[in-house]
Amino acid sequence: MEAAFGKYRKNGFLNAKVLLLNQSYEPLTICNVKKAMILLILHKAELVASHQDKLIRSVTRSFPWPSVIRLKNYISVPYKNIILTRKNILKRDGHKCVYCGRSDLPFTIDHVLPKARGGKDTWENLVTACLRCNNKKGNRTPEEAGMKLKIKPYKPNFIVFLLKSVNRVDETWKPYLFVSK
Repeated sequence: MEAAFGKYRKNGFLNAKVLLLNQSYEPLTICNVKKAMILLILHKAELVASHQDKLIRSVTRSFPWPSVIRLKNYISVPYKNIILTRKNILKRDGHKCVYCGRSDLPFTIDHVLPKARGGKDTWENLVTACLRCNNKKGNRTPEEAGMKLKIKPYKPNFIVFLLKSVNRVDETWKPYLFVSK
């Protein structure tokens, strides 16, 4: 099977994104083409949608290029909680400073209500800020510093967060992600 993936690995095609659904058709995650093909070949998943114009070829077979796959067995996921991490805050805020909107400067994580004044480490109190804006704000609230938040901090929804983890949403994914066409 590795020989079948050789040509595609060199070109980076196997890092293309595939939507992975639970047996109940609820979105679980986004994986790469190689992982999707392994699940399909091992009969752990079935193909729901593919790109009609692309094929993955081995020496003896051709496979449809997966776009959406569904697990054959249901996986119980009690609650899809997005972990509060620096990386996830940056992703939620689109890798932009929430004060000035720039994306070309080094970032830090800022407490809207400073920790020294009772601010907590929560989704609603942490934002992405460039070093310049973070230093300008200092140990004050945005109002006290005369700064305005371009994005109000919020706890992201799992589906929205999934969508933000890819550059482009494939048209075949939209029915499963509850996104309008």
